[in-house]
Amino acid sequence: MDIESVYTQYFKDVFLYVRSLSADAGTAEEIAQETFMKALKSLDSFDGSRDIRAWLFTIAKNTYYTFCRREHIYAAPELAEGYTERRLPENETDMRRDVIEQLADEERSFLIHRFLHDMKEPYKEVFSLRVFGELPYEKIGQLFGKSSGWARVSYYRAKQMIREYMEAMEHEKNQL
Repeated sequence: MDIESVYTQYFKDVFLYVRSLSADAGTAEEIAQETFMKALKSLDSFDGSRDIRAWLFTIAKNTYYTFCRREHIYAAPELAEGYTERRLPENETDMRRDVIEQLADEERSFLIHRFLHDMKEPYKEVFSLRVFGELPYEKIGQLFGKSSGWARVSYYRAKQMIREYMEAMEHEKNQL
């Protein structure tokens, strides 16, 4: 396995994944670069039993968490201003529109990111990969060694958790 071809093939995926965690392009690029440096150092320990992208994402996630601890970052920042959504297939547009519209609102965005920061796995990662990483369900399922149906259900459940949390926050706000 050649690290150069792995870099060429997977850098964008790793960058988008880290960008979904950090929402800062500069930090995401730095973490993605560091991910490939770490991968190069431990390439001989990769046994090929898992998808290489899952292995890289694990390195990237751990590298990002180390960065956050080092920089004393405890909550995910708001979305970067330049974030744009791509066109979705007709049947998914309505499903994601509610969440995307909520992310556009600054106050709600912070609440959602704070909730995402504390959300349990695999829901947190599936949601991030789908919404921020723009990965199809098939790829998300592959990363976890599961089916695309499992990825759909996990995404749906994560979305429901976010909705319930936001409804509770809205109810609490109205009580004041």
